[in-house]
Amino acid sequence: MGRPAKYPPEFRRDALELVRTSGKSQAQVARDLGINVQTLSGWVTAERDALAREADPTKLSGDELAELKRLRKENKQLREDREILKKAAAYFAQETMR
Repeated sequence: MGRPAKYPPEFRRDALELVRTSGKSQAQVARDLGINVQTLSGWVTAERDALAREADPTKLSGDELAELKRLRKENKQLREDREILKKAAAYFAQETMR
């Protein structure tokens, strides 16, 4: 379990609203609010991703994409292992027939 949020949800919502409506850069809004630029940038990215998921529910999140990549790699390795075992089984079956 992660650590508790340092900033309340209302503060985050207000900060995101400032980024959208003030015409200021994220860096300037972050300075005005006294928060780290990377923190605000992360909130903006998370909001953008959430809105994209709402617009297209079939779109995968970053975590889902990472898991899909890992599973595809694992699947490829398992297929290769299976092919090796099939060839080994065929070889040993021929050896026992001699």
